[in-house]
Amino acid sequence: MEEDSDASESDADSSAPSDSPPRAFARSPLCAPTFSRLFLTGLALITLLGPCVRGDALDDVRARGRLRYGSDMEGGGPYAFPDPRTPRDVTGFEVEMMHLLARDLGATAEFSQGQWDKLLPVLDSNRIDVVVNGYEWTDVRLRDHLATRPYYIYQLQLMGRKGGEIRSWADLKRIRHKGRRWTVGVLVGSAADVFADEQAGDSIQVVRFDGATDAMLAVQNGQYDFTLQDQPAALFYRDRFPGLELVGPPESHGYYVIYTRKEDARLRDALDESLGRLIASGELRRIDEKYGIWTEAQTELASFDGPIAAVSGLRIAGGWELLSRYRARLLDAAVVTLGLSFGSMPLAMALGLAIALGRLYGPKSLRALLGGYVELIRGTPLMLQLFVLFYLLRLPPWVAGIGGLAINYSAYEAEIYRAGLQAVPPGQMEAALALGMSRRMALRRVIVPQAVRIVIPPVTNDFIALFKDTSVCSVITLVELTKQYSILANSTGGAIEFALATAFLYMMMSVPLSWFSRWSEARLASGGPKGGAS
Repeated sequence: MEEDSDASESDADSSAPSDSPPRAFARSPLCAPTFSRLFLTGLALITLLGPCVRGDALDDVRARGRLRYGSDMEGGGPYAFPDPRTPRDVTGFEVEMMHLLARDLGATAEFSQGQWDKLLPVLDSNRIDVVVNGYEWTDVRLRDHLATRPYYIYQLQLMGRKGGEIRSWADLKRIRHKGRRWTVGVLVGSAADVFADEQAGDSIQVVRFDGATDAMLAVQNGQYDFTLQDQPAALFYRDRFPGLELVGPPESHGYYVIYTRKEDARLRDALDESLGRLIASGELRRIDEKYGIWTEAQTELASFDGPIAAVSGLRIAGGWELLSRYRARLLDAAVVTLGLSFGSMPLAMALGLAIALGRLYGPKSLRALLGGYVELIRGTPLMLQLFVLFYLLRLPPWVAGIGGLAINYSAYEAEIYRAGLQAVPPGQMEAALALGMSRRMALRRVIVPQAVRIVIPPVTNDFIALFKDTSVCSVITLVELTKQYSILANSTGGAIEFALATAFLYMMMSVPLSWFSRWSEARLASGGPKGGAS
């Protein structure tokens, strides 16, 4: 009755004008959505206005007393790497340089770890103040960021196993290696990557790594022929890889610079002044000599007037034209993703089923062994498993990729199948045995077919997840779809275009699999192929 009374009062209020808001508005179904819209609108305004109200970067650095710079220790020396004497600390020629630059700004330098090819997006998010990690001066990067004057003039150095027949980069373009192409490892997204890709021709296959030392190790192991590195990395690590030597004179040249946000011109100018003092005083040279990377080319830094970008940008008009130009690369990478997925998942399913059967019906010792296998595989990262297969066992990339994914997923499939087998009523096995079937025949014809019906949804989910997990295989030089997106987005600046195209391709892979899963479930539920004695 109270509700009816309130409703009638509300109707009366709504039909007559009143200076006070109707009480029924408090219970209006439009209230919550309206509040949500206002809340989301407020968040959007804060997000949009945030960059506008952000203080000047130079003033912020001096106020907080810290200059935050982004770098990646995975790239190794001589740029930024764990200090061998105190591993909790970071050292490197760029680290020492940043300490001196921060000192001139009245602050201390604060290292911020990030993935090398993602440092500029981190800079744009205002989490750091500058990026310094062997970043080359390129016109693609200059479109959205400011760059300081150069602090190092680099060249590209070819490295190969000692005693080889190739003595220069030019030899790679003239001599075929037993009918095969020479394989050259590079750091993905680096100047060496761009140079090698442009100069490869028909005789060179470019192989991309996430770390410089990974490429050197693979060449020393004999998995690839050569690696092309920035000269500082080659000079710094040549004694640590005794099986390698510098091959021929350096190629090309370019400039390392510090990047700031487009609106942080005052910070950039202050860093320029400080770099000029370090160069003029010889402090920068002493740092270079300490790390064994000083070359005569560095003398040009003192009279620097402004270089032309040595590494040209690949950016074209954008949009459909950009996608049209690079669609072949995306499609090739999608084929790699499909190959890894369809090559590894059947193996994972077969191995997982065998493990599940062994854990449920095998002898005690086998059950313990298989249980340990499952815990070991589930308890260690897929990336580590791939490293073991590729670098320790020295398997070819495709074998290591498919094998690593199959082994990793087999542990999860084993648990899914074990749950499915346990979900089959025990009476099914007893009935099969009573009909004279052997235990093995009962499993094959009665138990396993019923378990397969049960596990179709979770196995399909794992298969869809596997499409995306293939991205981890980029650490063993397989350029699948996600890695190709990263390469193209960083080299052309078309992050949004390639992100949309990559998402579309992943959808084209996973959606048909979801449809097939639902069709299979419906077919089995409606009296399709059934498990049972025949």
